[in-house]
Amino acid sequence: MATYKIDPTHSEVTFKVKHLMITNVTGNFTQFEATMDSSKEDFTDAKISFSADVNSVTTHNEQRDGHLKTGDFFAVDQYPKLGFTSTAFEKKSGNEYKLRGDLTLRGVTKPVELDVEYNGTTNDPYGQTKSGFEINGKIDRKDFGMTFSAATEAGGLVVGDEVKLHIQAQMVKQA
Repeated sequence: MATYKIDPTHSEVTFKVKHLMITNVTGNFTQFEATMDSSKEDFTDAKISFSADVNSVTTHNEQRDGHLKTGDFFAVDQYPKLGFTSTAFEKKSGNEYKLRGDLTLRGVTKPVELDVEYNGTTNDPYGQTKSGFEINGKIDRKDFGMTFSAATEAGGLVVGDEVKLHIQAQMVKQA
């Protein structure tokens, strides 16, 4: 069994949410960790766990970030971490996989399904074995108790319910 840990310097965890239903606001978490255990070359037996420090959320706007940390959204005082634990990592074809697991956010755990593209494995200049993955998916923020809503004068939503997830993960094989 090989264990891999995420390289936070060469990885990113981002999300996108519609604002006024016409543009996306992008946010990311700057503090996170992930572990993958696998004994197969194609990772089909991989067990993956991920967590992020929700207080590290940033959209590059201090006022908005402050609002995201309140009870309207992440409620970081009550729920300082979000987590994911895989239940299946299934090869679809070529380098395409489906990752299924349980996402816990704001104390609510729901099953999610994510699309994964395996970008290959190589050795870096320091002799470390690294594998790259691009992960995409969608969740409904209301499923996790993020029900904050506001309407424009015309009746449109200020914040969309669908949250697009995008993760670039560079995993380092542990010695």
